[in-house]
Amino acid sequence: MTAPLVELTGVSKHFHTKVAWPRGESVPPHVAVWRALTRKHAVLRAVEDVSLAIAAGETLGLVGESGCGKSTLGRTLLRLLDPTSGTIRFDGTDITRLDQSALRPLRRRMQMIFQDPYASLNPRMTVGATVAEPIIIHGLAATRRERDERVADLLARVGLPADAAGRYPHEFSGGQRQRVGIARALAVRPELIVCDEPISALDVSIQAQIVNLLQDLQEADKLTYLFISHDLKIVQHICDRVAVMYLGRVVELAPATTLYREPRHPYTRALLSAVPVLDPRARRARIILQGDVPSPLAPPPGCAFHPRCPVVDKPAACTTVVPVLRLMKNGSQVACHAVND
Repeated sequence: MTAPLVELTGVSKHFHTKVAWPRGESVPPHVAVWRALTRKHAVLRAVEDVSLAIAAGETLGLVGESGCGKSTLGRTLLRLLDPTSGTIRFDGTDITRLDQSALRPLRRRMQMIFQDPYASLNPRMTVGATVAEPIIIHGLAATRRERDERVADLLARVGLPADAAGRYPHEFSGGQRQRVGIARALAVRPELIVCDEPISALDVSIQAQIVNLLQDLQEADKLTYLFISHDLKIVQHICDRVAVMYLGRVVELAPATTLYREPRHPYTRALLSAVPVLDPRARRARIILQGDVPSPLAPPPGCAFHPRCPVVDKPAACTTVVPVLRLMKNGSQVACHAVND
């Protein structure tokens, strides 16, 4: 792997939320006064002690169930959210505690494609104005003509017609709106793009087109992607390596071919067992996890996965010691007390 463009070391992101009273019950006056005076808050541990590196030109997939912290990690990586602890380095520069003025020059090099293409676009702005906005903010065009030519070129690159610049987001389909979002992200010539479930809101027939477009753009512009998704088949197709998250932690990290051929963590095996496969010989026995995902407000002690883990003879450490990623002989990194080479 080449030198990393992005490095996360021990990154955590916690949110403080008010302690809720049981639903359907009124809060007694003395409790309301106590909460107001003490400002008692609970800690939601959305991301916990994550260390990752993404090489220039690589696509790293980030998968897991809804609510596991994938999107929070992506936003924290870009400093759209401030990390609670840990270190974030971009191209060798520590950006963990940079203020907004110091971050601004780096914003041009790091962009994001959002899950909902309609919600991420201003309905009162034309598509041309939307794509031109970051060009204006970062001063990337000397004249109006140069800016308009760049907007036209960007729209053509993402497969939109020439007259798209004068139209509004509501006039386009979901797939076309996502192309607008991609054009806007490309407008500042970034190096890193965080793709936050960019196809989950689209029809299945359109998803492959957007994935192919992202791959073509990556090859042409030497882009680096963090590709967040819950669609394991798409991740297998587009990603070089895959990180699996559970309740805020990375539990397995491996090259995509290795992870899909030989998953090691029990949670990864359960996820892959649910992926439809056309070839009956390649199908895995379905693993049904028992219970619900624990709340990040009160994660279980030790391994957060242990209450749902299908391993019959779990080591005692599972309930007391948080497992760390260990390198396996096959090249995977696995955080599990029950997995041995």
